Amino acid sequence: MEPYSGFADIYDLFMDNVPYDEWEELLAELFSARGVTGGLMLELGCGTGTMTERMAARGYDMIGLDLSEEMLAAAAEKRAESGSSTLYLQQDMRQFELYGTVAGIYSVCDSLNYVTDRKDLVRVFRLVNNYLDPNGVFVFDFTTPEYYADPSRREPVVEEQEGITLIWENAYEPSTQENRHLVTIFTPVRAEDAWLDECDGPRKVRLPQGDDPVYVKEQEIHVQRGYTPEEILSALREAGLRPETMLDAVTHGEPGPGSMRIFCVAREQGKQMSE
Repeated sequence: MEPYSGFADIYDLFMDNVPYDEWEELLAELFSARGVTGGLMLELGCGTGTMTERMAARGYDMIGLDLSEEMLAAAAEKRAESGSSTLYLQQDMRQFELYGTVAGIYSVCDSLNYVTDRKDLVRVFRLVNNYLDPNGVFVFDFTTPEYYADPSRREPVVEEQEGITLIWENAYEPSTQENRHLVTIFTPVRAEDAWLDECDGPRKVRLPQGDDPVYVKEQEIHVQRGYTPEEILSALREAGLRPETMLDAVTHGEPGPGSMRIFCVAREQGKQMSE
């Protein structure tokens, strides 16, 4: 299955350990310190819209952009609950388009690590520079090769929430700095609700009746690339953006050799859309 198709329905359930409160405060602080206290704001890789709706509640006119239709459907439900006017767009961040420029752009939860080709990363950064207001602010996080190479990630991780079982398996290749996540999901269903996908379309499956639980198994492969701070800085400069600062996501201090997630701030400095 495509990444974030089956996973979209349970994403929020299993991502309850993400420090959204901390990241929201950090984003607000970084933008506010640079004069971006309102106006249009874009989130790249918005997923289910958790952070998007939080920033909308802070007074920003939000646009959320993501490639996954299923993740955006979940985001639309949150918009209905919050009553915000967030605009959600299904687009690939490597070739996204907006109607005009925005005061700020951000991306969190290592969304940019899904851009595994350096040329594509530069292309994303060029688009960011193009759609930012003059001197606009870009804030994003990224995970480093140290994160994916961490020995603790070598063993499969099994989690269970509300009867749903999620299995994470990771395979890291140091030569390319790429990590392949195999995500396996077992979801309990009623026998009459189970379906089997075939080449000629879905058909109903006859399953045994009784008290034993019935599970639907889904699998997705997610590929991410770890980037070093030097690689990120090089790509930003090539794209025409002006890097300002980097912060360790945990300490909020200067990143070091052991930093696994880093927040970066850059600014627009003139349009440069040529490849």
